[in-house]
Amino acid sequence: MTSFGKGLVEAARQAQAFARGEADPETYRITLPEEIDVRGIRKRLGLTQEVFAYRYGFPIGTLRDLEQKRAKPDASTRAYLKVISLEPEAVQRALSAA
Repeated sequence: MTSFGKGLVEAARQAQAFARGEADPETYRITLPEEIDVRGIRKRLGLTQEVFAYRYGFPIGTLRDLEQKRAKPDASTRAYLKVISLEPEAVQRALSAA
């Protein structure tokens, strides 16, 4: 199992502990970057705007706005982009299985 897969299993265990009331959610924090280089992520993956938007489910206009800094991604979008930047193949596999 990959480290990404192990991380997903651990996250599921933690979620179950939260649901059973056995864990304090305040002890688990994530840190998201305030700024994220959307264009840099896309270019590093070697994708056009159209392919990146299609592959990862972004409206093309939204992607362009993010890249040109006309819009700032919210926390969930920053988290999603962070995962794409670290594990693009895993995200693609997960989305194609849906």
